[in-house]
Order: sequence, then structure tokens, then C-alpha cells
Amino acid sequence: MTRLMRIEKWCLWGHVLSMAFGLAGLLWVMPHPEILDYLPAGSTLYRWSMAGGGVVYILLGTVAVALYLRRAFGWQAWLSFMIPALVISLSSELSGTSTGFPFGDYSYLNGLGYKISGLVPFTIPLSWFYVGVSAYLLARGGLLGERGTWVRQLAAIATGALLLMSWDFVLDPAMSQTAMPFWYWHQPGAFFGMPYENFAGWFVTGAIFMSVAALFWHRNERLQGLNREQLTVPLVMYLANFSFAMFMSVGGGIYIPIFLGIAVGAAPAIACWWFAPQSATPDADSAAQLSQMPVMEMVSTPAGVSK
Repeated sequence: MTRLMRIEKWCLWGHVLSMAFGLAGLLWVMPHPEILDYLPAGSTLYRWSMAGGGVVYILLGTVAVALYLRRAFGWQAWLSFMIPALVISLSSELSGTSTGFPFGDYSYLNGLGYKISGLVPFTIPLSWFYVGVSAYLLARGGLLGERGTWVRQLAAIATGALLLMSWDFVLDPAMSQTAMPFWYWHQPGAFFGMPYENFAGWFVTGAIFMSVAALFWHRNERLQGLNREQLTVPLVMYLANFSFAMFMSVGGGIYIPIFLGIAVGAAPAIACWWFAPQSATPDADSAAQLSQMPVMEMVSTPAGVSK
């Protein structure tokens, strides 16, 4: 295992563990602060978690997914998704927080890091990136096959955008209406405080940057015919973030969005992983093994001459 692979693994599990740590603080310690008296340096850890825990887990997730994309598919595949995702999602968020389009009228509070233009925390586009690419890779793996038609390409983009939007079904009520909100709606909507246009904004924003990535990825052979092994990191990333939002909603007593999110998000994500091939084709495996075999250098020795 190379150093970058170890860093990728540490960041992935650090991302998951830091979310669990944050959940413990929000759902267990916040309602029962007396627990801190029984924990070594409990008050210090709690203050650190509340002040910077959200930033840390998002940064760890970003690094883990970036290294995974670079390792599995190459730097061009990584950058051709990450740059459009960051630019397009940030543009949508800046528009949403300043004009109300396309998500509705909302504002971010503190807790997610420095705000770009005083409006959008810099970590928000990063979360669009790593959850968005995880959703899109799962959709490609379940729908495209070895060489998808344009109909399958469109279906994969729509499914990836749906998986991304479904994450917000569960995330938004939890993060805007629980004991420690990270943003709030100026005009609460009909769906557990969220306006329905918020979901359209999420779907369209995700579909746009996934479509841009699809154009760049069309000729990348490493992104065709994805198998379960290649989709394990995206599945772990998607389900971990979905679970974080789900437990936050449970803590806030918000249940209906969880069932909707499972039906149109978590369950289809698992199905996409399941319908992907278990491994690469035998020919591809053989070619990969041959490419990794050391080349033996044959040195001829004239007859009668010993070395």
C-alpha cells in the first residue's frame, strides 16, 4: 500500500469517525452536559467539536474522495468532476443565499467555516463535490455497463442527481431545525420547513455538473463498466453521510423525510452497487496482471564462456 493510499484510507475513516463524534456531541452531550464531568478533558473536546468539527469532517471527506478518484481513474477524471462541481455548486449557493434562487430564501449560520463573500461557508461546495461524485459513480456503475448508450447516460445523470437530492431530504430538516442549526429558512416551506423549490434546485444543480463530468468522462476507459470493488468507496461515503443526516433527523424527531430518503436515496444507491459487476472482466484482470509482472532481461552468453 502506497503512502497516498494510506492517507486516503485514514481520511475516509477519519471522516466517518468524526461524523460519529459530532453526532455524539449534538445528540448525547448537548442535551446532557453533565456527562462532560465524567470525561477526561470533556469540556475542551466538546468546545472543539462544536467550533470546528463540521469543518474537519468535510475536509477529511474531500481529501479521501479526491485521492480515491486520482488513484482509481486518474487526475483528469478527478479534476474534470471536482472543478465543475465546486464552481457550479458555489454559484448556485451564492445565488440562493443572495437572491433566493434556485433553493429558496435562506442564510448560513456559523459552524461550517469561513464564508465566501460573507454568504456561503467554503466547506459547502466541498460537500457537494464528494457526495455528488459518490452518487454519480454509483449511478454509472448500476446503469451504464461497459459502454452506455446516450439514453443510459441520461439515466445515470438523472439517477445521480436524484441520489444527491435524496441526501438533502434527510439532511436539510436536521441541519436547519434541530437544537444547533447550521442554516435557517427566512420563509419556511411546506415540507418540514423546506420549500419544494429547494429540491428542484438540488436536482438541477447536481444534474448540471454531472452532465459536464459525463462529457469529460465519455472517452475514459477506466470509467466504463465500473465494478463493485471500484464503487465501494463511493458507497461508504454516500451511506455514511446519509446516516449522519438520518441520525440528526431522528434526534430532532423528524421521521418522514428519513423514509423518503431511504426509498429514493439509500436503497437505490445500494441497488446500483449491487447491479454493478462483482469484479473486472477476466480479460481485463489478465491484462492488469501481465502489466504488473516484472520484465525479465535475457542476457545471452557466448558458448564456452562462463560468467
